[in-house]
Parts: sequence; structure tokens; C-alpha cells
Amino acid sequence: MPPSPKPPGRLDAHTGHRYVTRSDGAPPLPPAGGYRGARRVAGPAFSVPVIAAAAPERPRPGLFGWIALGVSALFALALVALLALGATDAIYGATVVVLQLVVLGVIVAALFTARGRTLGAAGLAVALLLNVGTVGALSAMRTSAEGGYAGTKTEEERRLEAYPGIKDEPASETLARPSLEAVRETSDALSTEIRDTLTAEYGFTWTDAPPEDLRPERNGYGGESMLVRYTSTTWSTNEPVSGTQRKTAVMHAIEDVLAEHDWWGMYAFNDPESGMDPALLEKFYGSADVDTQVGWEWYTEDPSGEIAVYATITDLANDTTGEWRTDAEAQSAKTGEPLEGLQIAFYAERLLSEADREEFESRMAEYGG
Repeated sequence: MPPSPKPPGRLDAHTGHRYVTRSDGAPPLPPAGGYRGARRVAGPAFSVPVIAAAAPERPRPGLFGWIALGVSALFALALVALLALGATDAIYGATVVVLQLVVLGVIVAALFTARGRTLGAAGLAVALLLNVGTVGALSAMRTSAEGGYAGTKTEEERRLEAYPGIKDEPASETLARPSLEAVRETSDALSTEIRDTLTAEYGFTWTDAPPEDLRPERNGYGGESMLVRYTSTTWSTNEPVSGTQRKTAVMHAIEDVLAEHDWWGMYAFNDPESGMDPALLEKFYGSADVDTQVGWEWYTEDPSGEIAVYATITDLANDTTGEWRTDAEAQSAKTGEPLEGLQIAFYAERLLSEADREEFESRMAEYGG
């Protein structure tokens, strides 16, 4: 029996066409000409392109900003060069300081302009890092560590720093002067004689303070000589000395002792007749009137002019402000001397110790002295 014919597939109700393979369940195809009343959704007639907003253009650095940065950089390089040369004095010189102020002025002016602000800020950063203060401090530390200003002194200047005498003073003049030991002996003898006289006449007792002081003399070439400046032990009365008449009598008693050894008559610095300006008298002695002065100061020298003696009286009974007492208390706490009364001290300059005489002559010979 022949096979039955294959049944036709399902036909679309609208088109009459058979569904294709694996199309079961698919939506029906639209009829020819489309569905009745169907409309195509129209797109926009035209579209407006969206343009992104342009970023604002930054101002380009102006010429003034470049000038500020360049000036700051050049000045910094100059300071570094001076540092390398060890020219500390030049770094702190007036010229460099003025230039630093000019550079700072240019930088500040650039900071107030819109186109120069950025480079001006960069110039300011350079100036803050390398300026007279910072570079000068580095240079000072360097020269201090090296033991001197090597970049500013010649070999001859270094040699003269060790000069044993005084500039422009021949060795013969130094050696002809009394020795330190001779001056000390003279001072001690006269001081003892003066104290004995005043004790006998006025009943004074004494305190030896401040003590003797020796200080090296400068040689005039930036160094220290072998000579010393001498101030004897200061002898101070434990009793106050008050009243113009009594103070004058005490000073004349000292003058009489010195006159016996041919010393010059004493000169009163505090006397208005000395010619000192009244304002200075008030500053140094408390008043321009001897009757109300807190301080008296008399002075004289030996016939050679090499040794001087100072006799001073502090009378706190005339201290109306309390300033002199405050100063006296501070000094007394430091040295142990009485607050007021009479003080006697001898003074001499450029003295050579007898123990150093041979060495002095030898060293001076090296300098042709």
C-alpha cells in the first residue's frame, strides 16, 4: 500500500503560508501591507550636536615673572660663589644686603601681577632657601671651624697676627718700660703707705677686692702680643666716706703721700671745673654738683707717665634713685667688695714680664724689631 501523503503544515491564518521549520510558536507574520492603522514612529527631524564646554585658558607667564625668577636665581648663585670663596665679610657687606633687598622687591612686585605670580612664587622659594642670612650663617660656621677667615687673609697677615710686640712700637721702647714685676712692686708699696696713712688719720679698715687683673694687650695686627695690661688689687674701705669736706680731706691725704714720691698732683674728674659737660657729670657721678654727687673720682700719674692711680669714693647717702645701690649690690655679690666707701687701684699698660724678656727679644728679631 502506498504511503499516505505528508499532511500540510499549519498555514498562517492571514497569509496562507506554511510556517517554516522550528517556527512553531513564533508570532504571526504581519499581513501584506501591514496592520491596519499601524504607524512608524518618526525620529527627530534633526539633532543638535552637543559641544563640550572649552576649559578656560590659563594665562601664560609674563616677562616680569621670568625677571623675578632670573634675578633670584642669579643672586643665589652669587651667594653660593661667595660661600665657596669663604668671603663671609663680603656676604654680610652693605652691597650684598642692598642687593638682597632689591631682589626681594622685584619678587614681591611679581607676586602682585597675574602673569608673574607663578614664577614670582618660584623666585621667592629660591630666595627663602638661599639668602644673606642662610648663606652667611653657613659661611660663618665654615670659617669658624677652619679657625679663621682663610679666604680673606694672606700669609703675611697671618704671620703678623703672631707679632709679639705692639704695632709701630720699637722693641727698644718696650724693653725700656718698667717690667710687670717692677710696676707691681711700686704699686703695692704705695698702696700700703696710703692705707697706713688713712688708717692712722681716719681709722679705716680695708678689704682687698677686687683682686689683681692682667689682660693681654692686642698687637695691632689682629692678634695678642706678649705684653699685658695691669690693674692692681683694689683696696676698699669697709667704712663709708660721706660729706664733701671729709671726702676732700681723704683725697688730699692720698695726694700728699704720692707727692712725697714725686707724683703729679691729683686731678678730679668729677669736679665741674674739670670742663666735663654737666650732663656727663650727672651720668657718671650722679650729679653736676659735688655736694650731691654719689661718685667721686680722682686720678694722677707717676713722673714717667707709665703708672696711674685711681681713687674713687661711692657715697650712697646721695643716691636718691636707688640705682647706684642696686649696681653696688650686684658688684659686691660678684667680687666681695663693700657697697660704698673709698677704693684705690693702680693701673699700667704694655708691660712685659721679666720672665718673658728673652723670648720677646728673640721673637722680635724675627720681625726685624
